[in-house]
Amino acid sequence: MLDPVPISKTGYNRLKEELERLEKTELPAVMQRVAEAREMGDLKENGEYISGREHQGFLVGRIRELKGMLSRSDIVDCTKAETEEAEFGTIVTLMDLDRNQKVTYQLLGPDEADSDKGSISVQSPIGSAIFGQSVGDKVTVTIPRGDRHFEVIEIKGTDVP
Repeated sequence: MLDPVPISKTGYNRLKEELERLEKTELPAVMQRVAEAREMGDLKENGEYISGREHQGFLVGRIRELKGMLSRSDIVDCTKAETEEAEFGTIVTLMDLDRNQKVTYQLLGPDEADSDKGSISVQSPIGSAIFGQSVGDKVTVTIPRGDRHFEVIEIKGTDVP
């Protein structure tokens, strides 16, 4: 059995909605297109059939992946996160001491982290280095491009579960 993976209620619901959409809407539509393309005859040169089968395979794989993610999820209510130290769900502002600029991240699970949207995984190099740290703490993070130095300057909670 795989270890549980933390995920916010919001992230869990987002994955669940995607799974439902794929299973109830997208996959049946693609299967219908494949069936219609199959009726057209010669499958070797039937681009619609080949394309449909590839898309169907992608959807089946994504559905399997989502079911795995959801089955190992440990749902955490981020609104209950304490702000004395960086923990799952908190929003942490860091001073990048190497670049002299502020960066802000919400600490989330690996199945929902998205650095473009301002969230990182608690299992990422930066996330694991700042996890458990308090305001004023300095950390060194080793990433593929070398060491980075940060100071925790603010920890906030969120109103999003």
